[in-house]
Amino acid sequence: MKQRELGRTGIKVSEICLGTMTFGQQNTEAEGHAQLDMALESGINFIDTAELYSIPPRAETYGATETIVGSWLKARGGRDKIILASKVVGRSSSPWFRPGGEEARLTPAQIRYAIEGSLRRLGTDYLDLYQLHWPDRKVGLFGEGGTTFRGLPEADEVPVEETLGALADLVAEGKIRHVGLSNETAWGVSQFLAASKTGFPRVASIQNAYNLINRTFEIGLAEMCLRENVGLLAYSPLAQGYLTGKYLNGARPAGARTTLFNRGQRYEKPGVDVAIEAYHALAQAEGLDPIQLAVAFVTSRRFVTSNIIGATSTEQLKTILGSVDLEITPELEAKINQIHQVHSNPAP
Repeated sequence: MKQRELGRTGIKVSEICLGTMTFGQQNTEAEGHAQLDMALESGINFIDTAELYSIPPRAETYGATETIVGSWLKARGGRDKIILASKVVGRSSSPWFRPGGEEARLTPAQIRYAIEGSLRRLGTDYLDLYQLHWPDRKVGLFGEGGTTFRGLPEADEVPVEETLGALADLVAEGKIRHVGLSNETAWGVSQFLAASKTGFPRVASIQNAYNLINRTFEIGLAEMCLRENVGLLAYSPLAQGYLTGKYLNGARPAGARTTLFNRGQRYEKPGVDVAIEAYHALAQAEGLDPIQLAVAFVTSRRFVTSNIIGATSTEQLKTILGSVDLEITPELEAKINQIHQVHSNPAP
């Protein structure tokens, strides 16, 4: 397992990061611990979670994933060997995030409330990386609206400087080491970077979706992040499992996430199935596992610092981890790009 530097922090993280959002709904505590053990044994030192998790978000399971990760840390020890990341929710009207059902915002008071809860559930004094799960301003999220820009919303926004000021206080107190963004745009990253030049913490990373059927990160964010040393922590390398092929032609396997929760609309758009079929045909022609092909492609990108993988069983996790042994050669990449040229970003 190779390691890469997280932004300009000097911290080295494994090229694969274990995502944990299934812990607490699809996975029990014991199953979560088993996945964490396997990840650690494989050389992963980077774990990502969030106050929001588990997924799908519900009042009953808010914070459940952090609690399971925390119980694993308590049982196994070795906190100093783990790079631990979590997130604070962005603007949201869901009533369970904040006391009294208050609208969640990225204000200093709410950020402090969120970090204290995360640290308590995780059983740690600090986070290595604390990320803004999505912006305070209203933007298209999680595939909403595709790539269409619909104009500036008429809504108040918590200023970037106010949010970064709250995070700066937490850095000074030793509760977080570094700051990251998630589900952010090129304009948003530019605003945070500009603010850091006036003394606020500099964002080290951005956690956005990136996979074979959604390469929109390459359009504007890739160059910015490479030039500015803001590393992509790519999530959904398997497009919520759709790139495995298990949902092709409307199939709904028992126990699968979309079968259970019906939340796969981002990957059920026109052109998705035919693109997935093309990538599977390529994998078959090359004698490769299509799951490992999809994951290895994401890991191989220069602008990716760590590829956030997720699984609901150790068998799935073992297959995904095997992707580190697959090399994306120039010849293989050319064939991938030929498919991308014809089936560009059907699931942005």
